[in-house]
Amino acid sequence: MAAPEPDAPREPDALADAATDPGPATETDPGADPHAHPAPEAEAEAGAPAGREPVTVPSMSAGPDFVLRPWEMSDLPLVREASHDPYIPLITTVPARYSDAAAEAFVRRQWERAATGAGYPFAIVRSRDRRPVGAIGLWLRELPEGRASIGYWMVPSGRGQGVTRAALRTVTSWALRDLGIPRLQLFIEPWNTVSARVAVDVGYRREGLLRGWQRVGDERRDMAVYGLLNTDGPADGRAVTAD
Repeated sequence: MAAPEPDAPREPDALADAATDPGPATETDPGADPHAHPAPEAEAEAGAPAGREPVTVPSMSAGPDFVLRPWEMSDLPLVREASHDPYIPLITTVPARYSDAAAEAFVRRQWERAATGAGYPFAIVRSRDRRPVGAIGLWLRELPEGRASIGYWMVPSGRGQGVTRAALRTVTSWALRDLGIPRLQLFIEPWNTVSARVAVDVGYRREGLLRGWQRVGDERRDMAVYGLLNTDGPADGRAVTAD
């Protein structure tokens, strides 16, 4: 999971895929999402700069098996599964205690983020059965400075399938190539080696450790920062901006 922006208000939001995508290449603790990276939505929670234009969240293919699309009210089962995860509600605005009303409010927050220009929140959906298995978001709060952040999380039923990696590669390519954003960054807790591996596989470089960077639950946690520039060279034998 990739964490949300440090200044994000304390409703949680994360990203993970224990093989993810943010998570380990091999799942470690079955109760934790190693592929969660603070949080697509907590970041946006901090608000968009005045005058920011609304954005339209597109639908995109993330390889042959998954698609990224705007959130729908039919995604409440995904919110329910995420709310039962021990980590996702700590770093995102996913409700820790599920109710239909809380889940509906969560989905409306995703719509509001796009409407206010705070970012692009996507649901990650498996193609074969149209089942949503996670979330990824591109957050634009620092876009005036030429940078944006990505956060993501994956529920247990979607882990170990390379979902996070595919989603992160897709959003990264789109943000660098089509949107022309100069710099992308991820914030990942140091213990989350799976998520870190996914980030490096996609082309991100670890740039340092930010001590006490973000509040997670009841404590402040260190975050490793990973960055990728649209001027960086190829990763894994191909340009990082290629699909």
